[in-house]
Amino acid sequence: MSQNDVVWTPSSETLENANLTAFLKHCGMADYNALIDWSNADLEGFNTALLEFIGYRFYKPYDQVMDTSAGPQHVKWCVGGKTNVVLNCLDRWLEGEARDKVAIEWEGETGGRLTWTYGDLHRETSKLAGGLRKLGLGRGDVVAMYLPNVPQAIVALLAVAKIGGVVLPMFSGFGADAVATRLNDGGAKAVITVDGSPRRAKVVDAKVVVDQAVSQSPTVEHVIVSRHMGNDVAWTDGRDHWWDDLVDGLPEDAPTEEMDADAPFMLIYTSGTTGKPKGVVHSHCGFPVKTALDLGICMDFKPEDRFLWMSDMGWLVGPILVYGGLLMGGTVVLVEGAPNYPEKDRFWRLIQDYKVSYLGIAPTIVRSLMPNGPEQLDPFDLSSLRVFVSTGESWNPDAWHWLFDHVGKGNVPLLNYSGGTEVGGILTTTVTHPLVPCAFTGPIPGVGADAVDDVGNSLGNGEIGELVMKRPSIGLTRGLWNDNKRYLDSYWDVIPGMWVHGDFASRNVDGSWFIHGRSDDTLKIAGKRTGPSEIETLLLDSGKVFEAAVIGAPDEIKGSAVICVCVPAAGVEETDKLRAELSQVVVAGLGAPFRPKDIIFVPDLPKTRNMKIMRRVVKAVYLNQNPGDLSSLVNPEAVAELGLRFSGRARE
Repeated sequence: MSQNDVVWTPSSETLENANLTAFLKHCGMADYNALIDWSNADLEGFNTALLEFIGYRFYKPYDQVMDTSAGPQHVKWCVGGKTNVVLNCLDRWLEGEARDKVAIEWEGETGGRLTWTYGDLHRETSKLAGGLRKLGLGRGDVVAMYLPNVPQAIVALLAVAKIGGVVLPMFSGFGADAVATRLNDGGAKAVITVDGSPRRAKVVDAKVVVDQAVSQSPTVEHVIVSRHMGNDVAWTDGRDHWWDDLVDGLPEDAPTEEMDADAPFMLIYTSGTTGKPKGVVHSHCGFPVKTALDLGICMDFKPEDRFLWMSDMGWLVGPILVYGGLLMGGTVVLVEGAPNYPEKDRFWRLIQDYKVSYLGIAPTIVRSLMPNGPEQLDPFDLSSLRVFVSTGESWNPDAWHWLFDHVGKGNVPLLNYSGGTEVGGILTTTVTHPLVPCAFTGPIPGVGADAVDDVGNSLGNGEIGELVMKRPSIGLTRGLWNDNKRYLDSYWDVIPGMWVHGDFASRNVDGSWFIHGRSDDTLKIAGKRTGPSEIETLLLDSGKVFEAAVIGAPDEIKGSAVICVCVPAAGVEETDKLRAELSQVVVAGLGAPFRPKDIIFVPDLPKTRNMKIMRRVVKAVYLNQNPGDLSSLVNPEAVAELGLRFSGRARE
């Protein structure tokens, strides 16, 4: 990009007051490039400075900031130290006036509102922690949560970590099979849920889903239910507990467990292209510290910010909002429901009413609101906005400019942020650099980001290659839950010695970076990631499908849409009724965001000689692209048939 593409330049006041400027001074660095070079050359020194700068607290100081003796794949962090994420996100704010600062502002879909100070949040967290301990839960126990965006979700995230447990957040729109898969893989001992939740004026019975999932999950001993909608629920005595009854009369100041600094506190699942979902493990001194670096230092989150990011707690953005916002002493604005319901302009009203200054937003939301025109903004005062941040999917220029020009009036920097559930951020945009639409400033310090070819050679400006990390970040997952081989196979052994992230990236001559989509088959739908195999399993389990290949196709609203290419089971007719039935199977299993855009029936799917279905070929034919080398196919005639079946369908 040339300087003519710059649409925003930081003012002298912004530069002077930026958290990144203060961090550069703390580290003795002249500029951001020098910081990147130093962090890559002296990772130990960089992370020591980072922990000092953010004031991360320990019950017992660490002896060694990092131990690399087991290689970059298995670095141990803050060795010998004792801490807890709750010590840093909540307990630290109970001293003096900070206790009375607003921590949580909540609005429900039906209009309910709630405000909690840090002191209030501590009280509720302590009581639930006491309730969990009363049930015999504690250190190392996995406690799952299947909760919509209600204040109790924040309490659960904190209370489980407070007792030394491992919290397992799950998407509140998952069906029973997807929930059961995660409960079983994680070995969860308990699930926290609600009786029901509103979804566009309909009551969704969350307890029914949990009951069905738990019937398949022998490790679950307890189900804790928060009263939310007042709907009738089935009850299993001895296993099920009402939240209010469980915590009634318990102390409002419970102790926080002193944990090994690198002990796990969160298990969150993401999906690859094959196999079961991958359990990503984050530790007390890892994920929160990395979030403070990404959002706090690089993207300038400040304690006075009021932080809204409409995302479910089952996706990484939810924990980023909660743990990140609280760690940095801000106010979290938590919203239940959709940005355009019950009012079509609800999103803008929320920003106005809660004086949101730090807004997380996905391109999907912008694209869904754009058809209403910029005049939809006229009734609202959006002057509180200071920073936009975005992650989860790539921007298209029209949506980027619509947000920047109409909502931010050209004055609010739109900061791109890219990484993943396993790593936090790899690339970022800062408030101290000129802003180029849809681009990234560059790598986040301490990750050694590079764009390389398939054998690990660095590529030149303008060349697209695999996005890798050449340094183990402090926020990197500590592995995959009980599956070290898959962890190594998936990330470290693709190009030995490097973390291969699965994105295509390039850098420009001016230093800016761009993401060019996934380099594997993983689907990102409206910023939510899943693997084709999860959807394919649902289709196959219906009994109506013999084989299935699920691919992603460009979509103006969601960024990517689900396309299901299916071979019907013997004796099953290819009808629109069957399409509707299969579509509902996917929605019931994974939630409405994954509703297929199209279901196409074919007589056969292209397969390799070891009978692996070639999604790459299916996707290429669907998009009218060159399918590449077909020499490994056992049935190349299937490719021609795909072209015939896809002909005439809306593919763009």
